[in-house]
Amino acid sequence: MVSSSTIAATAQRRPGRVRQGRRVADRTLRIACTGATVVGALVLGSILVMLIVQGVRGFTPTLFTNPTPGPGSEGGGIANAILGSLVLTGIGILIATPVGVMAGTFLAEYGRGSKLAALIRFLNDVLLSAPSILIGLFVYTLMVRPMGTYSGWAGGVALAIIAVPVIVRTTEDMLRLVPGTLREAGAALGAPPSTVIMSVTWRAASAGIVTGIILALARIAGETAPLLFTALNNNSWFSANLMGGVANLPVMIYQFALSPYPNWQGLAWAGALLITTTILALSIIARLVIKPQASR
Repeated sequence: MVSSSTIAATAQRRPGRVRQGRRVADRTLRIACTGATVVGALVLGSILVMLIVQGVRGFTPTLFTNPTPGPGSEGGGIANAILGSLVLTGIGILIATPVGVMAGTFLAEYGRGSKLAALIRFLNDVLLSAPSILIGLFVYTLMVRPMGTYSGWAGGVALAIIAVPVIVRTTEDMLRLVPGTLREAGAALGAPPSTVIMSVTWRAASAGIVTGIILALARIAGETAPLLFTALNNNSWFSANLMGGVANLPVMIYQFALSPYPNWQGLAWAGALLITTTILALSIIARLVIKPQASR
C-alpha cells in the first residue's frame, strides 16, 4: 500500500516538472523568435541604410527636371521616367479598380456559396501568386506582338492584371465584414439589392476598399518584369499615343544599375530611393485609411 504522504509528495513534484519544462520551451522559443527578428531587422536595416546613403548622393537639382542622359553622358535626371511611371501606374489602376471592385462585390454579395464564386476565388488566388514575368509575357503575346511595337498601353494592361486580384481579395473581405443587419435594414425599406450595395455596404466598407486600391497601387509601382515585355524603356519623353518604348522608373533602375557608367549608376540609386519612399508612403496612407474602419 502506498501511503497518503507519498502520493501527496508525488503530486507536488509532477506539476513542478511540467511547469519547468514549459518554461524552458517558452524561453527557447522566445530566444529563437527574438534572434530571427534581430537578423531580419539587421538585413532590412542594412539594405535601407545602403539605399539611403547611395540614393542621396544621386539627388541633384536636375533630377526631377531633366530626362535620362545618353550612354556616357554627364548630368541629366529621371523626369521622363517618373512621368512614365505615373502614366503607366495610372492606366493600370484605372483599369483594375472597377474590375476588382465589381468582382469582389459579386463574390461577397451575389455569389456566396455558389460554385462559380468558388471557381473565381480559386483563379483569383492563382493570379495573386502568379509570377509577374509570366503576366508580362502573356500581355506581350496578346498586345505587343500584334501591334508590332512596345507601348504604354500594354504596360498599363500588364500592371492592371497584377493589381486586380489584390483589389478583388480586399473588396470581398471588407464587404464580408459589413453586418448583415445593415443589408436587412435596407431591404426592409424596400430598396433593391443594387441600391443596398451601393448606398449601404459600399459606404460601410469604403475605407477598406480604398485601402485595397492603395495597396494594389503600391504593389504595381515597383514592378519591373512585366514592363520589360510591354513598355520597355527609352531615354526621352514619350509620345501622346504611348506607342513605342515608354520610360519608367523600374526598368530604368534595372538598366542603369547594370551599366558601366557611374552617372547612370547614381541615377539608378536615386530612382530606387524615390520609388522605395513612394511605396512606403502609400503603405502608411493605407494603414491610416484602414485604422478608422477597424476602430468602428
